[in-house]
Amino acid sequence: MQPDLQQQQQQQQQKKQQGIDVAVLVSIGRHPTTGRARRAEQDARGLELALAMEAELPGTRISMLHAGTQDDSSEAALRGYLGMAMGVVGMGLESMTLLEQPEGSDAIPALAKHLAATSPQLVITGARAERGEGSGLLPYALAEHLGWPLVNSLASVEKVENGVVTLLQALPRGQRRRLNVRLPAIISVDEAAPAARQSAFGPARRATFEITPTSPEADSELAQWHLAPARKRPKRLKIVKAASARDRFKAAASKAEGKGGQVLTDVTPAQGAEAIYKLLKEEDVLR
Repeated sequence: MQPDLQQQQQQQQQKKQQGIDVAVLVSIGRHPTTGRARRAEQDARGLELALAMEAELPGTRISMLHAGTQDDSSEAALRGYLGMAMGVVGMGLESMTLLEQPEGSDAIPALAKHLAATSPQLVITGARAERGEGSGLLPYALAEHLGWPLVNSLASVEKVENGVVTLLQALPRGQRRRLNVRLPAIISVDEAAPAARQSAFGPARRATFEITPTSPEADSELAQWHLAPARKRPKRLKIVKAASARDRFKAAASKAEGKGGQVLTDVTPAQGAEAIYKLLKEEDVLR
């Protein structure tokens, strides 16, 4: 009985130590205040998730992939990912694969071709980019090209056994859902994933880029767009929200508090329109 028990323990230990190949897609972020290039927040959370898998699942191999140009600003932002320390080893990520292509190229065909050739078991990406289109469709387009399942709003990766990964998906109002997904698969992360650690300057500077030539394809749809800086949205008027029927009845029956308002009776349409326009200007709805 003793040898059988030891064999069972060894098999369980092997299952726990099952590692996989993980590819993390990273992009150039944009600081919300200064507009400078930086590591993207959601992509950094995806890399943090992969580093946690490496610490919990020995044998897990992480690779980073970026499709775009290589210049001073983008290289500084990408090195922010490379400087994220690797758990037990204490060294930074040694390299990143750069699919070099000119500005305005479609990144989806290049990424799909590279992933199909390298065949990672799990691909982690952010929910949406901070620059460019920012539509959030890239994970879905890659899943369609590769024919892999896709799970969005990922909170954590619990375990990997026999080619099946157990994921914890974030739902609205703080709820969580456990999913078993057959590998290979693509997962996207957002603010529900753990926050990314700080980037170490030394390992980031020592890391290198593995530049891979590609056959760029122009993004014809993006070329037809007109890009302009976003404008501040108009302020919304305050709306009283009630959670229960009692609160709704109370809000409907109670009198509104007067704050210098004006009741208009027997006025012309022009006078009424002028009063409404004045109110909208005071509430900063119109500028």
